[in-house]
Amino acid sequence: MASSYPSVAELVATARGLYVQVFGEEAPRVAVCAPGRVNLIGEHTDYNQGFVLPMALPLVTVVVGSQTSGQDVTMVTATEDADEPRRVDFSLPSYGSALSPGLPSWANYVKGVIQHYRAPPVPGFRAVIASSVPLGGGLSSSASLEVAFYTFLQQLQPDDGDQVSKAVACQKAEHTHAGVPCGIMDQFVSVLGREGHALLIDCRSLEATPVPLADPGLVILITNSNVKHSLTGSEYPMRRRQCEEAASILGKDSLRDATMKDLEEARDRLDDVTCRRARHVIEEIERTVRAAEALKRGAYKEFGKLMVESHNSLRDLYEVSCRELDELVCAAMEVEGVFGSRMTGGGFGGCTVTLLQAHAIDRTILHIQERYSGTPTFYVTTPSEGARALSLP
Repeated sequence: MASSYPSVAELVATARGLYVQVFGEEAPRVAVCAPGRVNLIGEHTDYNQGFVLPMALPLVTVVVGSQTSGQDVTMVTATEDADEPRRVDFSLPSYGSALSPGLPSWANYVKGVIQHYRAPPVPGFRAVIASSVPLGGGLSSSASLEVAFYTFLQQLQPDDGDQVSKAVACQKAEHTHAGVPCGIMDQFVSVLGREGHALLIDCRSLEATPVPLADPGLVILITNSNVKHSLTGSEYPMRRRQCEEAASILGKDSLRDATMKDLEEARDRLDDVTCRRARHVIEEIERTVRAAEALKRGAYKEFGKLMVESHNSLRDLYEVSCRELDELVCAAMEVEGVFGSRMTGGGFGGCTVTLLQAHAIDRTILHIQERYSGTPTFYVTTPSEGARALSLP
């Protein structure tokens, strides 16, 4: 029923085999992985310095490779993409010079990581990438790639080992080289994810509180609508600008500091759209804190209710949902044993996340398949650990 995805060991074997095939060497010397993430609640709050509640996934990006003696870099991805070449070659610039983005676009995430690596200069290397994180699904395939490569570079040339600084460097990579003004959530949880826990992240202080999520009677179901989105389009930056404009009108550094009372008092100075964007963020930050407390208490019905409220707000106030995501949430909520469901990620396609009782998983998947107009993909997941080096056989 649910899609099986390759284990870390299987991804390493795939990448290792491709490395030997492409480079004709016996084997790579280094292997690392970094997870994708699903956000349980707290959407579009990270770049507003609010709270988010993601968890790291067992879906990961693996990088295997070796350092070379020169300044040349060769990267090959095992992912088939008809629109982009799987191999890219470039030379590292002299120390202090910029590494410019270019084509293929997937390589820009890595170029950004090289540019912002905290222990320059980066040596030349050969690397192969294999990933189980779906592209464009809202599960942070980009952050997974960035963090995996930062972890790879740490094996070649160690930095100071500060985990939060590592996440910030990977966030900068996405800003400067991929053109996405993302918040810190994706990179943070990919670096610092903990098995059996979600992370309540304060995106202002960059403090994280682990929230236990290891009840064997619970399952997190991710349903990919298979509608692909691109956050480099105009919609995501536009939402960010609208939030910044609202904060400015309210006289706040960010919407993290705003209350619904502030919003009501400034209503005549805000246009209707900007007001709705701000309302979503203010209420979503509060919802996320309440949801984390509910999860700690094992109050799953309360948590699920907050998930649905979050989805409705993203649909009606923030306007980042779509028909397919709404269909998936609606279908999931019709099944007994489901606590809550919502869209997750930037929106405009991608995935939903559903919290449900483990015994209800098969009938939930079957019901969604019957009700959904498209062809969904399902992943049954549990909270997993963050980026790490791997041992090679």
